[in-house]
Amino acid sequence: MSDRKAVIKNADMSEEMQQDAVECATQALEKYNIEKDIAAYIKKEFDKKYNPTWHCIVGRNFGSYVTHETNDIIWLSGFTCCGLF
Repeated sequence: MSDRKAVIKNADMSEEMQQDAVECATQALEKYNIEKDIAAYIKKEFDKKYNPTWHCIVGRNFGSYVTHETNDIIWLSGFTCCGLF
């Protein structure tokens, strides 16, 4: 098991979706080391479970300015930063 764990920094989504995001990000971190592969895994899993279209940003140093649906965004950290919206 990986020692890298996703931690919620900020969220505007249901508790169930938040837990799914943490679990999905943790699984992605166990499977992949490349940030774009981690992002692709998380995005595809959320598209499958919660219907398209989700966007996922993973990285250590980036800026962002995004528009999202109400109740559909989460920012995770602890390993790197991840935005899912």
